[in-house]
Amino acid sequence: MASLFEKAALLFPLWVICGVTFSWFFPSVLHGFKGPWITYSLGLTMLGMGISLRTEDFTRVFKAPKPILIGVIGQYTIMPLTGWFLGNFFQLPAPLAVGIIVVSCCPGGVASNVVSFLARGDLALSVTMTAISTVLSVIMTPVLTLFLVGNSVGANASGLFFDTVQVVILPVILGILLNRYTPKFAEKVKIVSPLIAVILITLIVASIIGSGKEAVIRSGFHLISSVFLLHISGYFFGYWAAYFGTKSFVCARTVSIEVGMQNSGLGAVLSRNNFSDPLVAIPAAISSFVHSLIGSVLAGIWRRSIPQEERENSPISADLP
Repeated sequence: MASLFEKAALLFPLWVICGVTFSWFFPSVLHGFKGPWITYSLGLTMLGMGISLRTEDFTRVFKAPKPILIGVIGQYTIMPLTGWFLGNFFQLPAPLAVGIIVVSCCPGGVASNVVSFLARGDLALSVTMTAISTVLSVIMTPVLTLFLVGNSVGANASGLFFDTVQVVILPVILGILLNRYTPKFAEKVKIVSPLIAVILITLIVASIIGSGKEAVIRSGFHLISSVFLLHISGYFFGYWAAYFGTKSFVCARTVSIEVGMQNSGLGAVLSRNNFSDPLVAIPAAISSFVHSLIGSVLAGIWRRSIPQEERENSPISADLP
């Protein structure tokens, strides 16, 4: 049964594609899945992430700091700067340009761990980078977002901070505590939590795409191109920054995936809750679809081309549980 749940969770990109396709043609079906439901769903997803983490996932940074620091710094420099540039370059309507910036300032998502696993990357490195960037997001995401967009489109400055704490930090901390003090319960939850996270993220993305269908059609090429180039930039520059810094192809590919994939669910929640225009959430929903698609293609290519012995010699892969 556990392997069945795991295999279903590993099909994350397929579920997102199916969910978006369904909501595109039948947008009214998920009409009720909005507002607080989106917030609660992301909180539950982050709780599942927290249950999968241990304190060692945070202390690994002291054992092999270079690849982790490259990945985390890349997450909060490459993506935000690219997001700001693309919004201006394509002259997107203000709400959509702000939405691109919001999602670009988010930490790495849980999906990056799934894709790293599929790509035979360094899973310990991926998990550690996600954990560190997630904790830092309580400061980095609101600060970078407000710095790059100012108070445009009715931004709620304090709300950005409080929402990040409520839907990311608190659930993750609760999950870590459950993992530490109720290990038997945590082990049972770990069996189903990845699949639950996949289902909830799919519902979040599909509902936002369905409700914003007209805006997507109007913006069309420029909006999709912006989101596509945002993630291509993260994958590309994340890869080369890590390779030049570590000389390891496995580290480079793992960092590439981590930087290229955002916590789009968080971007959607922050956009929905803290900006007066609902269109700000559209880029985050498209982002989840696009980075899953690109990540799936890369995972398929890299899975066949990574030498197994190089993965075994990766700096922190020995720390895998």
